[in-house]
Amino acid sequence: MLRSTAEILESQPTIEGAGVHLRRAFGHREVPRLDPFLMLDDFRSENPAEFVAGFPWHPHRGIETVTYMLDGRVDHEDSIGNRGAIGPGDVQWMTSGSGIIHQEMPRLGDGRLGGFQLWVNLPGANKMMDPRYQEVPSRGIPEAEPAPGVRMRVVAGRVGNVQGPVQNIVVDPEFLDVRLSPRTDYVHPLPVGHTAFAYALDGAGTFDPDAREVVDGGHLVLFRDGEGVRLTTRDKSLRMLLISGRPIGEPVAWWGPIVMTNRKDLEQAVEEYQNGTFLKRGSRPPA
Repeated sequence: MLRSTAEILESQPTIEGAGVHLRRAFGHREVPRLDPFLMLDDFRSENPAEFVAGFPWHPHRGIETVTYMLDGRVDHEDSIGNRGAIGPGDVQWMTSGSGIIHQEMPRLGDGRLGGFQLWVNLPGANKMMDPRYQEVPSRGIPEAEPAPGVRMRVVAGRVGNVQGPVQNIVVDPEFLDVRLSPRTDYVHPLPVGHTAFAYALDGAGTFDPDAREVVDGGHLVLFRDGEGVRLTTRDKSLRMLLISGRPIGEPVAWWGPIVMTNRKDLEQAVEEYQNGTFLKRGSRPPA
């Protein structure tokens, strides 16, 4: 049985970090409907004033942050010694686990910045795991063509014989950058029981088995359960993120970039951050 559309959400303008203008596809209000996913931000802009201030030093605990770049560059640095830059087509899958402090600073380049950040929850049993990175350059992300008119960059999960480079993630995610040519009809299989959504970047298409309501860029489609989704285009092409993962089914206690399963652990994390004991031994606070 194919999945029908449960909700269509329009991304909303907001400001984060030190003044970065972005559009939020979903966030705190939509939890737990998108479990295990917590938030998706779309930060595409051609105005440097809207993004150059970036995201200065800030903590994370209990979640994973996934940054997927389309345009421009973001320099990053953190408390466990990682430092570098991600550019067009690159992905950074950061598992904050027990705690990490980092910063992400966009660089001007040609004046255009484009990308997305997805927050993925961790189960209570994994929230205090060791922090780690899986950072993959664009050339390391394979592409699949499962049907005529369909191309997919496979960041995580498997499409046919194509395996994404990001692996061993707790919620068994599939993260795909999908392009459909005009007048294409394609059914993509998904694991039954996994939460799944699509975020339309550009163009327009339908996401329902009956191919009824047309969805265009800047809208998120949340699917009901089923064995797959039907993606259809008419006169326009469509580019989207298609993402799924295994639900956790646990309570969510959320304070900014720290997400735990109960109020006590959340308050402890905030207290540790404030008194300087947030990081594990061997980490270093930002200079």
